Amino acid sequence: MGTTTAERPGGFDAFSALCPSRRLLDTIGDKWVSLAIVALGLRGPLRYSELASQIEGVSQKMLTQSLRRMERDGLLTRTVTPSVPVRTDYELTPLGQTLLPVLAHLKEWAEEHMAEVDEARTTYDGRA
Repeated sequence: MGTTTAERPGGFDAFSALCPSRRLLDTIGDKWVSLAIVALGLRGPLRYSELASQIEGVSQKMLTQSLRRMERDGLLTRTVTPSVPVRTDYELTPLGQTLLPVLAHLKEWAEEHMAEVDEARTTYDGRA
C-alpha cells in the first residue's frame, strides 16, 4: 500500500499534479542544470566562461537561464567581485551539493550505457 502525502517528508507528493515539487523536478531534470551541477561539484567554483566552456553546446541564453533558476532554488550562489572586468563566480550551495552524487551517477550511467541505448534505438527504428 502506498504512503499518503502527509506521511511523505515535507508533505509533498510529486505524483500529484498540484504539488510544487514538480517545478523543482523540472529544474533538476533540465540537462543544462544537471550538467552545471556536476561541473560545479567536480571542479568547484567556476566563472561563467569556465562553466560555458565545460558544457559544450549550451547557448549563452540557456546557461544564463539555468544558472538563474538554480540560484532562485538555492542550489548555487553567484558571487560578483568588483574588478575590471567584473568577475562572477558560481558555486554550489550545501543544498546543491546534495544533488551531486545523484546527478554525477546519472551522468556516469548515461555514458556507460549509451552504446546499449543506441543499439536499442536502432532496433526500434528498424521496426518502425
